[in-house]
Amino acid sequence: MRSTSPDSAMRSVSTGPGARTRRRLMSAGLAGSIGDGIYVPLTMLFIHALTGLSLTSIGAGLSVAGLCALAFMPVAGVLIDRFGGRRVVIGALLLRAAGFAAYPFVNSYPAFLAVALVVAVGMWAAAPSQHAFIGEIAEGAERDRLLAWDRSLRNGGMGLGSLAAAGLLALNGTTGFIAAAAVLAAVFAVAAALVARIPAVRGAARVPERTREGYRQVLADRPYLLITAANFLIAFGYTTQAMALPVFLTRDVGLPDALAGAVFAVNTALVAALGVPVARLTMRGRRTRGAALGAVIFALSFGAFALLPQFVSGADALVAVLAVAVLYTGGELVHSGPAQGLSVQAAPGHLRGRYLSVYQSSWSLCRTIAPLLLGFLLDSGPWQLWTVLALLVLAGAAVLLYAERGLPAPEFAGAPR
Repeated sequence: MRSTSPDSAMRSVSTGPGARTRRRLMSAGLAGSIGDGIYVPLTMLFIHALTGLSLTSIGAGLSVAGLCALAFMPVAGVLIDRFGGRRVVIGALLLRAAGFAAYPFVNSYPAFLAVALVVAVGMWAAAPSQHAFIGEIAEGAERDRLLAWDRSLRNGGMGLGSLAAAGLLALNGTTGFIAAAAVLAAVFAVAAALVARIPAVRGAARVPERTREGYRQVLADRPYLLITAANFLIAFGYTTQAMALPVFLTRDVGLPDALAGAVFAVNTALVAALGVPVARLTMRGRRTRGAALGAVIFALSFGAFALLPQFVSGADALVAVLAVAVLYTGGELVHSGPAQGLSVQAAPGHLRGRYLSVYQSSWSLCRTIAPLLLGFLLDSGPWQLWTVLALLVLAGAAVLLYAERGLPAPEFAGAPR
């Protein structure tokens, strides 16, 4: 029997949408990520300026809204399986557009909680519905390419959104924040309109026989639960950049506040520029092993960060920090493509919404727990922080490799399940 190379196997099953559909899908993702880039850096200031509420009450309200939105995730999975990813993507984008349009009119705490919940539900439902939609319109290597383009454009959009946020802050008083609310509502509405212009996929909307049976199958799928648990552990590596790294760099390494932001800029630029090329390389091997390798690179970067305060100072510190930031970004690039592709590929088509909602919950749960854990580790000391993070991501890598034996047989990204 003649053997088939991985590349030819990938080409043989690379089916996907037309060029117009791809452009609309990517444009919608870029528009939404620009909105994220505007909102995420300004969240507390944005809500405080528009509502006049205290920062403490805003933080508590956002936490409550996030937990309630997390509880909504199983419902999002059912909706995806019933109506298709496309419709849920549109609904999630419209929820965010409506929420941001309503923020300037919030005049009470209950109203703030309601709007925050609408925005949070839209945010949490966006990822599983987007990935499910891509899973509906593409297969094999084409699916992986679309996921890679989606990641890269979203990182680029986040960077553009951050620049736009800085420009909006230059406006006097609350004018900039009102303008930000209007821009946010507009970009998410435009993104929804772009997705709405993509033709519906025949057979994407499925009516499940019984909701409980659907989730019962997900919870009985031990290999999928293992890769979800692995993602929860490795996700702490991603949250570190925004939540712990700036404090570490300014407090323990001695970088000025302004220069600490250079790490985020380097990471964003490299992921946006190299996401697709690196994804092409990682598609050649098993997804579990590629994702595990990315986690190991994460761990190496954490070990390097732990050593920085002892070996560098002054002008050399910035160069060393940027070098380790490149290593850290390498871990993200190598891990993200295989891990994301695995989450979509290992999910049965008729229950993809439920599967991806469970998988997305690993990200959501990590982001809920991370502020408390990382705050405790930062107070404990720099080596404790990086040691625990390295152990977490290495444990995630081990779980991925253990799960490999129970997963379906596509050893290569383009091979059919």
